[in-house]
Amino acid sequence: MTFDVWLPFRADELDGLPGKFTYRYWDGGADFPADPADCAFYVVPYMKSSDISIRPMAEMTSVRVVQTLSAGIDHVQPGLELLPEGVQLCNARGVHDASTAELTLTLILASLRGIPDFVRGQDREEWRSGFRPALADKSVLIIGYGSVGAAIEDRLAPFELTRVTRVARSARETERGPVHPISELPSLLPDADVVVLITPLTEQTKHLVNADFLTRMKDGALLVNVARGGVVDTKALLTELESGRIMAALDVTDPEPLPPGHPLWHAPGVLISPHAGGPTSAYLPRAKRLLVAQLNRFAQGEPLANEVLRTGA
Repeated sequence: MTFDVWLPFRADELDGLPGKFTYRYWDGGADFPADPADCAFYVVPYMKSSDISIRPMAEMTSVRVVQTLSAGIDHVQPGLELLPEGVQLCNARGVHDASTAELTLTLILASLRGIPDFVRGQDREEWRSGFRPALADKSVLIIGYGSVGAAIEDRLAPFELTRVTRVARSARETERGPVHPISELPSLLPDADVVVLITPLTEQTKHLVNADFLTRMKDGALLVNVARGGVVDTKALLTELESGRIMAALDVTDPEPLPPGHPLWHAPGVLISPHAGGPTSAYLPRAKRLLVAQLNRFAQGEPLANEVLRTGA
């Protein structure tokens, strides 16, 4: 039986691939590169819609591994029930840490220091001086403290913060201090000047940021979403933004892409970037290293990195 690997890169673009597989290039095009039934290792095309990502999965009767190139897996989740039992789903933990952490810091600084207003002033040849909030002496709450959350804290370290508070699904200890369980959010939110969302989108985190969550944020606080748009209740967020009580910097939105005419575009105190956390020059070398390492592990029968779940388990 043919033993195929579907890649969103040409095989000659990746150094060190094991030679025992047949590599098929597919980046979400209309035509499949081969029979999906012969695919054993499926690397999901990056930054494609959920419909495209799952389109071949119903026919992948021999697949053993589905590898995403994103940390989130919500775009492939609807297709998991189409797969045979025991298929490993692995994500790209570590690939986007640097890029997403850089953007998070950019959004925080740009929002606090009023960079969008400076750009608008430049367009109109207006000198818009005045006092702005600094990041120094602020407290930051990171919700979803995994590898990206830790990378964000790394980049926040030089900014003379009063405190970084870490939150994840369950409590644990790190070298930098405790990680609080998500159940403690109600008591943690009122003390945070900046709230960073980097949690995956799951049934438990959908609309985690609802009216109650937002009401608990302190006046003047900044909400930064570099997770998924669905983590935030857009209607509830709009209510708070339009009151002028808080600010927001959003790399992801619900809906996404944000359509023309949507009220979020012009809500006061909001900065929007077009889901730009991952796609940078840092992505390609890290994604390629991950795939080469994973495929060599697979060829040698070794455990794969970043396993999220197995179908049917």
